[in-house]
Amino acid sequence: MTLYPDATRAHSFNAAAAQYAANRPAYPPSLFDALEELAGRPLTGARVADVGAGTGIATALLQARGAEVLAVEPGDGMAAQFRRTLPDVPLVRGDGNALPLADHSVDLLTYAQAWHWTDPERSVPEARRVLRPGGALALWWNRDPSDVPWITEQSERIRHHFRRPHGDKQGAAAIRTEGAFKGVEDVPPHAHRVVRWSRRIPLDTHLANIGSHSIFLVQDEETTNAFLAEEREHLLRIFPDGTVEEVYDVLLIVATP
Repeated sequence: MTLYPDATRAHSFNAAAAQYAANRPAYPPSLFDALEELAGRPLTGARVADVGAGTGIATALLQARGAEVLAVEPGDGMAAQFRRTLPDVPLVRGDGNALPLADHSVDLLTYAQAWHWTDPERSVPEARRVLRPGGALALWWNRDPSDVPWITEQSERIRHHFRRPHGDKQGAAAIRTEGAFKGVEDVPPHAHRVVRWSRRIPLDTHLANIGSHSIFLVQDEETTNAFLAEEREHLLRIFPDGTVEEVYDVLLIVATP
């Protein structure tokens, strides 16, 4: 996983928050089952801070499992979309490098698709500060699986078109979880789990999903549209009925700082 991407990519989501909310994948119930197992406690009744909450995709699912959730989000556009989607969930502005939370105030700190925007040398000590005794830090990412040919081929086309890496062709299971704590002298004890799931969606939704990633959002509109038009033709040969089956491996890391 790539840590500390440039600020332009980090802030690119704010202008595409509605597209992100409408088309990005969520997470399966089995992910939250695994989270509870590795954290050693149920989500029901837990005080949770969901950091880098974005448009609220993970926040809503955590709340549905019975957690008392506070969202933390740095971006203006994402925060505005969050408030439209989840107006009754408390939201504070901030990021994982300097959490706007009191000491020992939460049972669980979650980062869904967001930890890689932090500096672990700062965000790990912040996690230790705000977690209650026995609390846990949970990080997860939807990753491209390595054994689904059309997904690997698409990643190669993206890499070639934009001349930069995209996705993770090794698959989630091959990632060294210690990479999440790069630069941290005292790496917290942690365990990981890989959860596979899939969703069937219209081709247009899939194209809007991949177009909501930062590698696309920092390009000019002409470059992005040219790729998406070519990609539509590739995918119609694989999915002639226009329904795409996206497959994901969710990499979950649960640490006890």
